[in-house]
Amino acid sequence: MSKPIEVPGAFVRTMLCVAVATTLAACAVGPDFQQPAAPSVGRYTEQPIATETAAAPGRGGASQHFVAGDLPEQWWTLFHSEALDQLVREALEHSPTLAAARATLAQAQENLKAAKGGLLYPSVTGNLTATREKAAASGPGGASVFNLYNASVDVSYSLDIFGGNRRQLEGQQALVDYQRYQLEGARLALTANVVTAAIREASLRAQLQATRETLAAQEESVHRTQRQFELGGAGRLDLVSVQSQAAQTAATIPPLESALAQVRDQLAVLTGRTPAEAGIPQFEIDALHLPEDLPVSLPSEIVRRRPDIRASEALLHQASAQVGVATANLYPQVTLTGSLSGQATQLHDVLSGPSLWSLGAGIVQPIFRGGQLQAERRAAMAAYDAALAQYQGTVLQAFGNVADALHVLEQDAQTLKAQAQAETLARERLDLTRKQWELGGTSYLALLDAQRQHALARAALVSAEGARYADTAALFQALGGGWWTADKIALTSSARTN
Repeated sequence: MSKPIEVPGAFVRTMLCVAVATTLAACAVGPDFQQPAAPSVGRYTEQPIATETAAAPGRGGASQHFVAGDLPEQWWTLFHSEALDQLVREALEHSPTLAAARATLAQAQENLKAAKGGLLYPSVTGNLTATREKAAASGPGGASVFNLYNASVDVSYSLDIFGGNRRQLEGQQALVDYQRYQLEGARLALTANVVTAAIREASLRAQLQATRETLAAQEESVHRTQRQFELGGAGRLDLVSVQSQAAQTAATIPPLESALAQVRDQLAVLTGRTPAEAGIPQFEIDALHLPEDLPVSLPSEIVRRRPDIRASEALLHQASAQVGVATANLYPQVTLTGSLSGQATQLHDVLSGPSLWSLGAGIVQPIFRGGQLQAERRAAMAAYDAALAQYQGTVLQAFGNVADALHVLEQDAQTLKAQAQAETLARERLDLTRKQWELGGTSYLALLDAQRQHALARAALVSAEGARYADTAALFQALGGGWWTADKIALTSSARTN
């Protein structure tokens, strides 16, 4: 029975000693990444924002309070709508956009594993060859024909003396982080789009209902004026005027119906279904609760809260690592090689015959490359500067988003208060004008004008109510959505294990 090749102790000891010694002496050249500091400001807006907004009568008119704190991960539950919660859950489960983001994250993670396997560990290659040979002989037996088998194991390991490999892995890890935050951003965008679309549907339904009620009242006026005209109690101008006003109101209904159908189609697509099979519940503005306590992160914390900022920071980290890689390329590259081989004329003897082994080390030092390596390092540094500028721009944009949302919410409250007052006055004017007309104290044209003004005021009130809900969701999105409050969202966990 053949015995295996014995690996010489000197071979093993030499490889280990050299590897350990060089590892202990190694250092990583290039910059160590430092997380950029947050802007040193104490608020988002130029002037301090009031701690609470104005209040208005009616639905959606409660005062909203800005409080310090973190949003919950499932921030959409603050609207207290089970139908909305269910729709968001379906979107998170079935969205192709999230599926693509998960797959892209998994790809980045596997690329990191592949890079670690290629850079951290020796490359070991086994080789077995068989040849049929004929050798000339000087004796009477003549030439001999025989089989020749060769088996060998080759080991190669590049010593990371100056940290170029570690910087490459650092850059790969930064790309994994980038894709993870891209997934978080896609999740935030998806949930915000679902919530905003549901609010828009509720607002459109309210506007459509108000418009239909106005049209019904105007059509009743048309019938009444028609009878009066036939009896000689109203002139042709009165009849044409009321018919014109009813026709104008009727003309506004098809665009509202079209917009409503489109937003429901949008909700179907967001939940990963076709419009024909979606089965989406209908949303009413009365079924939504306006969040009254609005948690607002401190300005110093927003850079850790927004997925787009974290993703930009990861790209900045990756650019920093590339500077280290380019710097390491300026220094010598040391490679250790080893080989162990055996040879025999019988296959079963190839592992028991005499063995040959060798150890080697090679060093490559760039001497003249026409300035290539220095230019590559300067290019990497310029790429870092560009990534830093893009990061700073992302931070500024985030602060602008939050400031805009805070301003808009205060303006929404003031607008809703004013629209509620305008609708109340328009309704009171309409009631008074109708009574005067019935007593003969005013013209029918005055009544038509009062009806038109009340219809416009009512539509504006409904629109203001919907805008306040939508802008509240926009603030939650601008603040980052609360993903950091969970230990780890299930989406990223499943992406890592798939």
